[in-house]
Amino acid sequence: MKKLWGSLPFRLLLGVVLGILLGQVAGVSVMNVVVTVKYVIGQLINFCVPLIIIGFIAPSIAKMGANASRILGVAILCAYVSSVLAALLSMGAGYAIIPHLSIVSVTEGLRELPEAVFQLDIPQIMSVMSALVLSILLGLTAAWTRARTFASLLDEFQKMVLRMVSSVVIPILPLFIMLTFCELSYQGTITEQLPVFIKVVLIVMLGHYIWLAVLYAVGGAYSGANPLRVLRNYGPAYLTAVGTMSSAATLAVALRCAKKSQPPLRGDMVDFGIPLFANIHLCGSVLTEVFFVMTVSQILYGYIPSAASMVLFCVLLGVFAIGAPGVPGGTVVASLGLITGVLGFTDTGTALMLTIFALQDSFGTACNVTGDGALTMILTGYANKHNIPEQELDFEL
Repeated sequence: MKKLWGSLPFRLLLGVVLGILLGQVAGVSVMNVVVTVKYVIGQLINFCVPLIIIGFIAPSIAKMGANASRILGVAILCAYVSSVLAALLSMGAGYAIIPHLSIVSVTEGLRELPEAVFQLDIPQIMSVMSALVLSILLGLTAAWTRARTFASLLDEFQKMVLRMVSSVVIPILPLFIMLTFCELSYQGTITEQLPVFIKVVLIVMLGHYIWLAVLYAVGGAYSGANPLRVLRNYGPAYLTAVGTMSSAATLAVALRCAKKSQPPLRGDMVDFGIPLFANIHLCGSVLTEVFFVMTVSQILYGYIPSAASMVLFCVLLGVFAIGAPGVPGGTVVASLGLITGVLGFTDTGTALMLTIFALQDSFGTACNVTGDGALTMILTGYANKHNIPEQELDFEL
């Protein structure tokens, strides 16, 4: 029993079940406490995210030396191509399936969450994108100038961040997920709103699994390793992403899952790739958004956007996905300009789009996080094929 309790997947599943049950019976006073505690924990996790990004990406790039720029370029290219191809797959499915569906939109009738007893704001030291850019610049300049003292400082900071992740972030994640599902259950999202779009959600989830199969097949073929050896370790990361709806909040668990996949993944590629992809690789969210914008257009305006408009939307969405924050709904929020500008959505359309997207954002995020493992396989294969030496790592997560 003690071994079972120590299992992260068990604690995550337990949090989901307890959260749903509590949400069904909780009164307003209980939900006041739930909303308050969830807000504080969420603030703490979000505060740690920029530190995790800096602590992993900057030292990893610095260790790569002269190969840093090349690996970074390959990683960004992989993330962009994956997102755009996932979007085009979703577009093709939309043209084939949506005209044959009868979808009814119901977005009313949810219970409102009570106010938090208090709000303890813990602002991040910098935004996620600022941390990402700073990490890349620090790592590259340290590699270019061979700044050994600063590289050693980054290594020490990485060890501190690792301890923060293992001792603070991971232990509180099951509680955070339980409180999240408690809120969803209390509002009625799980019992009332989700079944309205069940057909669309199931289709999109099938698309996620198809694209993950493609990514891992490509990753395995390119790296010459069995992709199942990586995929089988991603259960905790998938569940965490479903509960948090945030690639950034799932980063700590994703790192742990990827580190269990050594080999076939290389440790230095894990430390570099997983935090980077958590912020720039949003294939699941992009796939979801494309199918949903086509669905909403059919519901509100009676037609699906033209192929030319959708291709332009997909290509630009891949760029926006790289800059989207790894937080709940980050992709659709970052791309609202595209939705209104390229596709001509009105305020009603964008509001409905946000609502539907929020219903299954968790599964899109889970696809994003799980797909990061496949892209890290590609990075590992690239490093091995081009004889880029592996950097020795002396820690475990």
